[in-house]
Parts: sequence; structure tokens; C-alpha cells
Amino acid sequence: MYYVAAALLVLSGLFYSASHHEIGSLGVTMCTYGSRFCDNPLIVFSGAALAAAWGMFVSVK
Repeated sequence: MYYVAAALLVLSGLFYSASHHEIGSLGVTMCTYGSRFCDNPLIVFSGAALAAAWGMFVSVK
């Protein structure tokens, strides 16, 4: 679950950068297909936080 949280965190950063036009043509493509996430990358970040919290909750030590 931590891998999923890390992947979502990276995607959140990419969508944030794409919304501010910092990553060139990749950002334009990302915002074309994921315009909702470009408008509000906090949605993806919240998913990352929930995945990390769930990972801590279900981990057995």
C-alpha cells in the first residue's frame, strides 16, 4: 500500500506541475485527459494520504 501512496504522491506532483505549465507538452496531454485533476491536484494528494494511512492501519509488525 505504501507503493500506491508513493505513486499517487508522484502523480499529484505531476498534475500540479502540469496545471502550472511547467512540464511542457506532457503537461498539455495530462491536462487534456485528466482536466479535473489538473484543476485540483489536491484530490490525488488526498488519495495518497488515505492510502498511506490505510497502509499504516493494516500493517502487521
